[in-house]
Amino acid sequence: MNTANASTVDPAEVAKFSKLSETWWDPNGKMKPLHAINPLRLSYIRDAACRKFDRDPKKLDCLSGLRMLDIGCGAGLLCEPLTRLGAQIVGVDPSATNIEVAKLHASKSGLTIDYRCTTIEEMSDDKFDIVLAMEVVEHVVSVGAFLDRCAGLMKPDGLMLVSTINRTWKGFALAIVGAEYVLRWLPRGTHEWDKFVTPKELEQYFSRNKLEITEQSGVIYNPLADKWLLSSDMDVNYMVIAEAAI
Repeated sequence: MNTANASTVDPAEVAKFSKLSETWWDPNGKMKPLHAINPLRLSYIRDAACRKFDRDPKKLDCLSGLRMLDIGCGAGLLCEPLTRLGAQIVGVDPSATNIEVAKLHASKSGLTIDYRCTTIEEMSDDKFDIVLAMEVVEHVVSVGAFLDRCAGLMKPDGLMLVSTINRTWKGFALAIVGAEYVLRWLPRGTHEWDKFVTPKELEQYFSRNKLEITEQSGVIYNPLADKWLLSSDMDVNYMVIAEAAI
């Protein structure tokens, strides 16, 4: 299915996150939740890549030679650690301010990362070993069209990793009421419940692109340990891995 000419970017969402661009790298600022969950996201991506491509996750360059696309990369919170593990990263984001912050931080960190202010619809038909859509699908105009295009950017033996929020009442209570209004982890209005995506919907979108979910996990916050953990509970935050259907 060719959706290359129809952008799935929501301008309101771009404006929302552009306003936060200067706070991306402040671990105690408005992006604190992303900083808190980043180690778990990174290990999940690393381990999935190492299993797929027969790498040793204990090696510091375990992702060496793998081409990865980080969609909605923001200021590079995932791009930088993945680059340090050896991956060849292309980070794309429709927000020019986010990309400028990402480039500046990478330069200060001595890292060379291919950051692009663009959308996946505007990209050429390049192919990647791993396509990442982390905390992105709940912010696009059309999830189906977005995932169609993501699938088109995968190599035949590649992986796609998606993290998002389940459209359940529990998701509404914790991800919006709790995170935005009670705990104030996120600015109010960061999420809209009707844009949340269920695992079943993801499965259907993948299926029409001849992909299947090969692994899935919930993500929960443990207040006693003050850390995010993998869980069988997918009612709120969750991550999935998709590969070509056998």
